[in-house]
Amino acid sequence: MKSRFKLTALERSWILYDIGNSAFILLVATLVPIYFESLAKAGGVQEHYLSYWSFAGSVSTLIVAIVAPICGTLADQNGFKKPLFLGCMLLGAVGCAALGGGWGWLAFLLIFVAAKVGFSSSIVFYDSMLTEITTPDRMDKISSMGYAYGYIGSVIPFLACLVIVLFSGSFGMTQGTAMVVAFLITAVWWIVCSLPLAKRYKQTAGVKTEGNAIGATFKQLGRTFMEAKQHKHIFLYLVAFFFFIDGVYTIIDLATAYGKSLGLETTGLLLALLLTQIVAFPCSIIFGRLSTKYDTGLLIKVSIGCYTFITLFAVFLKFQWQFWMLAVLVGMFQGGIQALSRSYLGKIIPAERSGEYYGLMDICGKGASFVGSTLVGVVSSATAGMTWNVFGYELQNESMAVGTLVVLFAIGYFLFCKADKLNKARNG
Repeated sequence: MKSRFKLTALERSWILYDIGNSAFILLVATLVPIYFESLAKAGGVQEHYLSYWSFAGSVSTLIVAIVAPICGTLADQNGFKKPLFLGCMLLGAVGCAALGGGWGWLAFLLIFVAAKVGFSSSIVFYDSMLTEITTPDRMDKISSMGYAYGYIGSVIPFLACLVIVLFSGSFGMTQGTAMVVAFLITAVWWIVCSLPLAKRYKQTAGVKTEGNAIGATFKQLGRTFMEAKQHKHIFLYLVAFFFFIDGVYTIIDLATAYGKSLGLETTGLLLALLLTQIVAFPCSIIFGRLSTKYDTGLLIKVSIGCYTFITLFAVFLKFQWQFWMLAVLVGMFQGGIQALSRSYLGKIIPAERSGEYYGLMDICGKGASFVGSTLVGVVSSATAGMTWNVFGYELQNESMAVGTLVVLFAIGYFLFCKADKLNKARNG
């Protein structure tokens, strides 16, 4: 009889942080865009709502793309990873709480950018801990469980926030006050879920440097860039990741805003995205189990292909029931492609330099997200008010903007196939 898969205390603490930070991402994907639309309307800029929201996401990801490799390399210096991780986590959580400060639309976006930078930077350090908190043979499964429990765990604070916002009048609150409470609940949940990892994690892999750590960081970063280019399988994988994760992150970030721009009903959008989290929980675990039977590279290729179909389906989205169907499809593959991409890199890099390489991976991920959200924002703004007739369907400009992501998935698939082939040849 097969023994039950048991998690160590450190693995459980690592997974718990995913449960904590995922609450922020779920809030950003659902209630925050709707709240921002009300601020944009009050500020007289509702016509540019989707563009401004897309550009705010682009700015935050561009900042992280610049600082992530520096922070990741610095984190590989002995003893630096935990304090940097905690600092970024607090920036994100405090920024989340501050979003409810009753700001105008522009101030709100600036605080949102700071909170998103804190969140995204903390993920660089969190991902790089994967090579230290578990063993290579458990990496796919632990990475998948992180995403799985992150999806389902984040539903707990979100449901509380959703009830407070939707029934704010019954609690004697305005919609604005209800959002303040929602931001505070999410921030507290995030911090509390971070405490076990902060207590248990101790950096076990790193490099020792003499003299100035900052100077050594930039020197090592230069060497890592050169080394990544020389190791073609790593370099090609990072470039492929840049392209295929673009669509994944852009769809996650803009799902609610896209649905609102098409005139879909708000409550239905929120409940559909809640369904995404619920579906993603078992599907992420299934991907983790499949990785013990099937090649990780094959599973990533399948996920990219399915996301290409999802994007094409989104282009022709018109009715509420189609958004629900889209939510289910996204939930089926969202966790799998993210988790396996993370663990795939962990298997092909040296553990003692995980911070550097996950920093480079974050450049690719955040750089891609910057390109994707900017592309959607630019195309949406440039074609405002225009419609197209495609196969008898009348498509709005937002639909055509989303459709541009298909090309990036195709490029990502092609490059990943080449990278995976090189990696297999290298390992015999």
